[in-house]
Amino acid sequence: MTTTIQLDPETEQRLAKLADTTGRSIDFFLQHLIEEGMSDLEDYYLAAEVSERVRKGVENTYIAADVREELGLAN
Repeated sequence: MTTTIQLDPETEQRLAKLADTTGRSIDFFLQHLIEEGMSDLEDYYLAAEVSERVRKGVENTYIAADVREELGLAN
C-alpha cells in the first residue's frame, strides 16, 4: 500500500539526518515506526478491552498464589 503523509519540517529534517547518518532509507524508518507504533497501539487497546471486562466482572481473574498451587509450583 502506498500512502502520503505530511511531516512538519523539523520531523522531516530529523528523519533525513537519521537516514543519512545510518545509511538506511527514510522508507525503512517510516516502516519501522509504523510497525512498532501499531504493535504498541494493539497492546494498549487490547489491554484496555480486557481491563474493561475485568471492571464489569465478565473477565475471570486469578490470584497468583492459586495459579502457582494449581500448577504445582507452590513452595
